[in-house]
Amino acid sequence: MRVALLSYRSEPHCGGQGVYVRHLSRGLAELGHEVEVFSGQPYPVLDSRVRLTKVPSLDLYRQPDPFRTPRHSEIRDATDLLELATMWTAGFPEPRTFSRRVAKLLHARADEFDLVHDNQSLGNALLSLQRAGIPLVATVHHPITRDRTTDLAAATGWRQLTLRRWYGFVRMQARVARQLPELLTVSGCSADDISDDFAVPRDKIRVVPLGVDTAVFRPPERPRVPGRIVAVASADVPLKGVRHLLEAVAKLRTERDVELTLVTRLISGGPTERLISELAIGDIVHTVSGVSDAELAGLLASAEVACVPSLYEGFSLPTVEAMACGTPLVVSRAGALPEVVGADGECADLVPAGDTESLARTVAAQLDDPERRARMGAAGRQRVLRYYSWTSVAAATAECYAEAIERMKTACRSESWATKGTRC
Repeated sequence: MRVALLSYRSEPHCGGQGVYVRHLSRGLAELGHEVEVFSGQPYPVLDSRVRLTKVPSLDLYRQPDPFRTPRHSEIRDATDLLELATMWTAGFPEPRTFSRRVAKLLHARADEFDLVHDNQSLGNALLSLQRAGIPLVATVHHPITRDRTTDLAAATGWRQLTLRRWYGFVRMQARVARQLPELLTVSGCSADDISDDFAVPRDKIRVVPLGVDTAVFRPPERPRVPGRIVAVASADVPLKGVRHLLEAVAKLRTERDVELTLVTRLISGGPTERLISELAIGDIVHTVSGVSDAELAGLLASAEVACVPSLYEGFSLPTVEAMACGTPLVVSRAGALPEVVGADGECADLVPAGDTESLARTVAAQLDDPERRARMGAAGRQRVLRYYSWTSVAAATAECYAEAIERMKTACRSESWATKGTRC
């Protein structure tokens, strides 16, 4: 099949969208499909067999100058004006504006693709592709309503007002999701939440979990670093629960030698940086960002314990990556995390989300029991080999593509689509 895979932003080394696009497109190419990725900034790192078409935005949130004001010469059309005006009025424009740009490109090249697969943007303009008779599939990793709820709970005063405006695009995503014949998501938990929050019938949502490269993410060949804890999370996002992990580490360091490596990019002067200073743990907390898969695998494999303290996760690829490295976990009993790691105590210890005391106590117990850590790590590796590989993810996704194409052919044969679908 000839597949157009869409992603409005594709940070290659952090954030699930860029990782998903990179590995899924490679897996599809290995199965013999032709894949072209259409992405806004930041652009993904792709396999040599996958073509990248850049769909440039104004890149208003780029580092090191987020919320920048573009030069007049950068404004090209009405979509650029919409993007700038939405940012200036505290909204997040990228899902909407990306979909407008990419829909225009795809209408002009409709005969080159058998199917379009949208990754999480769910912009209004994509529905024009479906009306034109182009099969459309969309992946929703989890409903952004969950991020909105957590962020609003952590905010006060005027910050709540700006957050409500920022998350205004979620209403659009829910409307678009309801008009698609089928959605893909990564866990049963996410499927239930999408159904509840977006009012999509549960039988229209198919679960295809994420995968991991087990040749890269593998157990270490050298001893692990004593007392090392690793967490991969967007540290300044309240949903990720990093605050509770930092407080737990501060408690642990009074009892034993520990160190924490956070794989994240901190906001200079932001809440996480301030908390590290307040807790006086800057000497044992290290942050890294922009690491390659091999470097991330090395970090996870070097740890005695990996932590996922999130208040919600629709799947959590870092959890699977840690299991692939044979690293035992302490994770929150939240979202899809219990679904991903299996029974409590098998590959991971489950703790109540947001419970600093329980997190500290459970990490300490793991650090004190090397035999149990080894047993849990081995079980995690076996669980990944059994359930989570990109080859199986690509094959299951391709099955969904074939069904979507056949569904569109059936619709095109009906009288209502014969006049509407330009490809029918």
